[in-house]
Amino acid sequence: MSTMERLMRIRGYAPLTPCWVELASADPARAAQFYGELFGWESAGDRFKLDGRAVAGLTRSQYDRPDGWLTHVSTPDLEETLEQVALSGGHCLGHPAEAHGGRRAVVADPNGAIIGLWQAHDFAGAQAGGEPGTMSWPELITDDPDAAARFYGSAFGWLLRHDFGTGEWLNQGHDAIAGLAPGYRGAWWRAAFQVEDIQFAADHCERLGGAVITEPSEAGLTAFAELRDPFGARFTVAAPVHHPVELTVSLGTLPAWD
Repeated sequence: MSTMERLMRIRGYAPLTPCWVELASADPARAAQFYGELFGWESAGDRFKLDGRAVAGLTRSQYDRPDGWLTHVSTPDLEETLEQVALSGGHCLGHPAEAHGGRRAVVADPNGAIIGLWQAHDFAGAQAGGEPGTMSWPELITDDPDAAARFYGSAFGWLLRHDFGTGEWLNQGHDAIAGLAPGYRGAWWRAAFQVEDIQFAADHCERLGGAVITEPSEAGLTAFAELRDPFGARFTVAAPVHHPVELTVSLGTLPAWD
């Protein structure tokens, strides 16, 4: 991959698509050190950067913003989306607020899963993707996929394609944008980040004081592991799996030539 390709910058996101992820921590300085060493991020105030591009946010946890990672969904009209969330059975956890580069609100679905809404001014969200150290495939962990399908279908216009206990969310453009996995005791959104080597990332997390919740494993063309940082925030790391492909061509019985 050339330097130009590696440093390509994302400029915008389709409506109602995951666009940003932010960590709330009681100790932002120590959290910045941990994730900087784990993902190679640079700390820049309220943002983590990778090669100068914003890839995640960092804030101090508060009463209305508990510790952990919060996935955000883009919206061109924050008030309209909040109204649709309320009509669909969700609720807003606080008043919409101005943020660095846009306006934000935090909402909860009927089962308690928390997700952020982001209306961009001059900042659309993560400026890099599809490479190690960037936001990957967020997942809704829930014990009630039917209720989730009703809410997110009504609030965001998403369609749930659900097979064999897991699923994926399709946005209004029918692009796969997030996943769904079975859980218990309610629901929550799990953030994910791409890495180059899944086993190395899991081992490195432990060396830095974190923990491995789910050992590295493969599912289709992706390897993943669920980790926990030293302060209790859970997240997933994922890496593409490259399997060799062997093609066998059989010509059958060819007719004899005279």
